[in-house]
Amino acid sequence: MSRWRCRPAIMLAGLLGLALSASLLPPAPVAGTAAAGTSHSRAAPLAELTVVSEQVAFGLQRPIAITGLPDGRMLIAEKNGTVRAYHPDTGLAAEPVLDLTARIDTSDNERGLLGITPAPNFARTGILYVAYTSLPAGALTLARVPIGAPERVQVLLTQEHAEYGNHNGGQVAFGRDGYLYWSLGDGGHTNDPFKTGQNLGTLLGKILRIEVNRACGAKPYCVPSDNPFVRTPGARPEIWVYGLRNPWRFSIDQVDGSLWIGDVGQGLVEEVNHIRPSQRGANLGWSCREGTPVFDPGQCRPGVRYTDPVFEYDHYLTENCSVTGGVVYRGSATPEAWGTYIASDYCSTLAFAVRPKPRGGYESATIGNFPTQPTAFGTDVHGELYVLSDLPGWLSRVRFERVQPTPSGGAANR
Repeated sequence: MSRWRCRPAIMLAGLLGLALSASLLPPAPVAGTAAAGTSHSRAAPLAELTVVSEQVAFGLQRPIAITGLPDGRMLIAEKNGTVRAYHPDTGLAAEPVLDLTARIDTSDNERGLLGITPAPNFARTGILYVAYTSLPAGALTLARVPIGAPERVQVLLTQEHAEYGNHNGGQVAFGRDGYLYWSLGDGGHTNDPFKTGQNLGTLLGKILRIEVNRACGAKPYCVPSDNPFVRTPGARPEIWVYGLRNPWRFSIDQVDGSLWIGDVGQGLVEEVNHIRPSQRGANLGWSCREGTPVFDPGQCRPGVRYTDPVFEYDHYLTENCSVTGGVVYRGSATPEAWGTYIASDYCSTLAFAVRPKPRGGYESATIGNFPTQPTAFGTDVHGELYVLSDLPGWLSRVRFERVQPTPSGGAANR
């Protein structure tokens, strides 16, 4: 998540999240969904919520992605290429359940194993989908592999990414539609050097959507016919949304199928985008814009519609450095928080809460802090929240508590 600017030493220590630029949700329904109407009606004002974190595991080696399994386990991807299993009843398993280190390029702070999610039929097949930077030259790689059988990796899609080691994206997640979504950064360094953000002819700076249950021609996947650029000359048909700098972490709300995207900024602002299925093909602005401010007028085109972030916060001259995109809470332990999107920042660790308003727009507030260096959020089979801490190697369980409202609620509404 490097910014290639002067910044606090904490950012240099181990920022996987800084330009790595949800959690990795399995596509099964989460607990609490059936009670959506009643839970949502009891939602508390954001100013009356705070987050509380409890460390439940330690000893992880740069944990960077987490996903829940139907059997109650959480799978945690470590940057070097190993995957560890945690269960609340038995703790963190000593041995990895998957080891992909022989395939992973970890030559840069931001390269490595980046994303992991189970197949919708994981309980029957044991298949995982993973994203990583591959040897020998750091190509962004999407593959599937049976858990415990690294020799059976099948590569589905790659994108060359040799020039710079940062901005790899790397989130993978299944949507309600059964398709697999994958995020890729803009190619690295600074200032969108290859001008990929607005270029539909490359996969860089995009979120893709593909069908992985069958092959089409020579490709081991198919492109859904309703992808927005299937019939656009010169465009990669896999693209779902574009104009991204480094979407290190996004998540899919399993209630409405919408994407919540944390896109890492250059140095002025950090942003969160909320894209519903009807907004397929949305242009999120980079590198014409960084958040809502204009960044590079030369990349702006007259008549082009840019989709604004639903939440943004200052990066420059603050303790913030890189947004860590989170998840929408759909658990049952705290009905008052149901439907609230939770995210953070790698350096400041602030807990950002964002929620759509019933009549349009969004409300947002800062509702506490997470443990140091949050790299990813995940949910268990019950929809309850967990967060990873990078260099300390921690896994923490997150819960909400009701508090008295404060005069200031943090970031502004949009």
